Formats: sequence, C-alpha cells, structure tokens
Amino acid sequence: MRAIAISPEHYRSQAAILDRMHQLRARVFHDRLNWDVKVRDGREHDEFDLCQPTYILVVDARETVVGTVRLLPATGPTLLSVLFPELRGQGLFRPHAGMIESSRFCVDTSVTTAYEPGEQGQALHSATWTLFAAIIEWSMANGYGELITATDLRIERILRRAGWPMARIGEPKPIGNTKAVVGLLPTDRTSFAVVRPADYSPIVRPARQAA
Repeated sequence: MRAIAISPEHYRSQAAILDRMHQLRARVFHDRLNWDVKVRDGREHDEFDLCQPTYILVVDARETVVGTVRLLPATGPTLLSVLFPELRGQGLFRPHAGMIESSRFCVDTSVTTAYEPGEQGQALHSATWTLFAAIIEWSMANGYGELITATDLRIERILRRAGWPMARIGEPKPIGNTKAVVGLLPTDRTSFAVVRPADYSPIVRPARQAA
C-alpha cells in the first residue's frame, strides 16, 4: 500500500485515478453504506469536489484505489458548514488558517484482507493505517496542526481503536441514513508515530537542505 496526494494542479494528469476514486466512493457510500449521496454513471460527486480540494488516495501494487479522503481548508467552503451550521453560531466551530477539514473518508476492505496491528495493539486494515498516516503527514507539511471532520459513529470508533481519538464538538445527529458527529484531531508528530505503518512510504519529499 502507498499513499499519493493529488492537488488541483495535478487533476488533469491524474484524471484516470481520480475517476477510479469517484467510483470507489460510489461503491462505499451509496452501495454499501446506503448514504444519501448523488451517484451518476457509477461515480459519486458533490459540490465540494468543485472547491479545489486535495485528495489523498491509497493504492495497491496494481494501482487499485483502496482508500481515499478529501481535504479542504476549514476556513471554507466546507461540508461541515452545511451539515452542522449551528456549531459556528454556538461558538463550537472556530475555523482558522491552521485547520483542515477532512471528508469522504473511505476504505474498500474487500480489495485485500491485509490487517495490521498498530501501536495500541489494535488490528485495522492496512489501507486505513496508511490513510491516517498520510493525512497527518500531508497536514504537517502544509502547515495544518488540527483537523476537523464530520463523520459517522463507525469512523469515530475506528479512530479510537487506532489511538488517534477525536474530541467531539456538539452532539451526534441524524444525517440521511447515518448518525453523524463532528470532532477535532491533532495532526502532529505524536499522532503520526502512533498510526504510521511499519512499511509506510512518505508522500511528501523532505525539503532540500541548504548547503
């Protein structure tokens, strides 16, 4: 498993793999989880895919997209502001330049049965570990020290098992066919060390040192 980050300037050159990503999202969110999402021609998109996000993908040796997440600056526009508009009014959601929003996190566990134990002794799918590590690595490299996400209770449990628990903001509420919750997570070296798989390959090249 390896992770790749695709930013807007690379959308055109990476069109084929992004298309496979949208197919994965349709299979997971619409077909398997029965979320109320828009699917067209076997691909899931929403309006936030038009906001120039960075996508992080996990691919296997055959270039099959096994996992993905979408990242947008929390200062907006964000999915969170649509799903939980009350949080800003209550002063619970305070976006800032060092905060990133993640959405559309999914892993296709049917592609491979590779599960690995983490630092906390919990076994999770290898693509899940890789995606967690890549999110944190990319965030640190781009100046984001905090991540906010609106997700379902299932992902909240997985984050807890991984040793990267999120701090809830507000109360869970029904969103379509699922129960969603908002939480904050640190994107720092301590969290990266906890979730990083033993065979993890960096997605960001280290900065060139001055001579």
